[in-house]
Amino acid sequence: MDAILPAYKAVGENRYRETSGLYWEDFRPGDVFEHRPGRTVLDTDNVWFTLLTMNTQQVHFDAAYAAGTEWKKLLVDSTFTLALLTGMSVRTVSAKVVANLGWDKVKASAPVFAGDTLYAESTILHKRESKSRPTQGIVTVETRGVNQDGVEVMRFERTMLVYRRGHSPEDATNY
Repeated sequence: MDAILPAYKAVGENRYRETSGLYWEDFRPGDVFEHRPGRTVLDTDNVWFTLLTMNTQQVHFDAAYAAGTEWKKLLVDSTFTLALLTGMSVRTVSAKVVANLGWDKVKASAPVFAGDTLYAESTILHKRESKSRPTQGIVTVETRGVNQDGVEVMRFERTMLVYRRGHSPEDATNY
């Protein structure tokens, strides 16, 4: 690897603060980041998420109904999967984000069930300078999620507005 991506910032003698995220300058198209730890999906996650989002599709919370489907059991809400995989990628790809600009090409390629453990990885697709915000840049990543068996369950692209080095709130304060 050509560049070292710092995980700590010196804040005093023999004292370091853990940092997270990449500045716009740190993103290189083609780089792949494996996000760890993985996360095991629980029945509770699925039930709470369907309640919070008012998703009334029975296959997510009615076990008797779900038993009559091709899956024979409760199916995890795909928007939970999208949120979980996005969250897993934050520490690296969007901890220094100004704003998410959009999610595109979302593909749910395999079902997710309670008990599945998901892992995520993000590939940097491209980046460009912002035309209207010189202290920020635009980055697009593709994130994919796989289960414990290596089966891809979802893939999507996410575009973000990211701070350039020296311009994030943490650079301006002793946060």
